[in-house]
Amino acid sequence: MALGALASGCVYRINIQQGNFLDQAAVEQVKAGMTRSQVRYLLGTPMVADSFNKERWDYIYYLKKGRSRHVDSRRVTVYFDGDKVAKLDKPTAAEAAAQDASAAQIKNGRTY
Repeated sequence: MALGALASGCVYRINIQQGNFLDQAAVEQVKAGMTRSQVRYLLGTPMVADSFNKERWDYIYYLKKGRSRHVDSRRVTVYFDGDKVAKLDKPTAAEAAAQDASAAQIKNGRTY
């Protein structure tokens, strides 16, 4: 039994990354009045299309590296009026800076 518990500590845990990586520089370029194709060029295609609301695109990013308990997650929501961006819900500059610092720590393997 002790051997089983000891061996389970040596199991490799893969990195779990889901969604679109949201580069803050690209998010900052999205402005009201842009077309859907311009937003898709900057942020990529949303991972999940909302079948009930075609005027809203949700971009979600999630990263959990190996055994780390820390999770990096981001969310940006783009609202359209017809084919043009009407509104953008995104992290504030301070939140984005904290998320970037967190992502850098995870990337370098320094968060446990």
